[in-house]
Amino acid sequence: MDLSVVVVTYNSREHILECLRSLEPAAADHSMESVVVDNASADGTSELVRREAPSARVIDSGDNHGYAKAVNIGTRATSGEFVLVLNPDCILRPGMFAPLHAWMRANPRCAIAGPRIVGPDGVAELSGRSFPGPATFLFNRYSLLTLLWPGNPWSRAYLLSDWDRSTNRSVDWLSGSCMLVRRAAIDQVGGMDEAFFMFNEDVDWCRCMKDAGWSVDYVVAAEAMHHIGASRQHTSPRVILERHRGMIHYFRKHHPLPPLLDPLAAAFIMLRARVMLWLNETRR
Repeated sequence: MDLSVVVVTYNSREHILECLRSLEPAAADHSMESVVVDNASADGTSELVRREAPSARVIDSGDNHGYAKAVNIGTRATSGEFVLVLNPDCILRPGMFAPLHAWMRANPRCAIAGPRIVGPDGVAELSGRSFPGPATFLFNRYSLLTLLWPGNPWSRAYLLSDWDRSTNRSVDWLSGSCMLVRRAAIDQVGGMDEAFFMFNEDVDWCRCMKDAGWSVDYVVAAEAMHHIGASRQHTSPRVILERHRGMIHYFRKHHPLPPLLDPLAAAFIMLRARVMLWLNETRR
């Protein structure tokens, strides 16, 4: 089996069929299996997939275990040489797998390869960035300081803003919305860290791969379209909280602080979460 596709769903009825219908044209002549791991959707997602896309195997996880654990469940249930981890709101372009597969063959130490990801407007998303450091907390993509001072050097360095995503390059990490992962690298390094409920698990996984001597590469000849931001006007409070809890776990894992400073840093991150919750409610 060349390719195993793992799609994690949670109330994903709106986009899942379009996503799954894009898989066969994207895989072209390569052998493929697809698995949908449903995290206890309440909108009938798993029933819809079973009825309308029977070629995809559905695994009901029984509860909302989070993204990382569901990806691991799907990975263990498949056997392909490469695993495409895919969000249900992504649509793959026809033939997308071929350039990723060719890249993996030509670069045997590449653990994760990702395509150029565009929004519905055709504009490239900022997949492929530097690893976050302490300053990234203040200068990440959605931080207030980045919004007020978008050209600052710290945000540019983290987001790789001076790169237009029109060329291949090795990066620190790729968006987990669409990433092709070599199973041999998973066997060596392990699956996603299930302590991340959602967000930051892709950053962490890429970091673990690179720490083990693998590369993470952006392949521009492959392309996927992502519906991200379709409902960004108002975000679920749990999403905001889990994003910040993921930040705390990531920094504790990769940038540990002295015992006296750690709780202060965690409190500061959760203070930021409360500010984001307040801004989110004002947008409502």
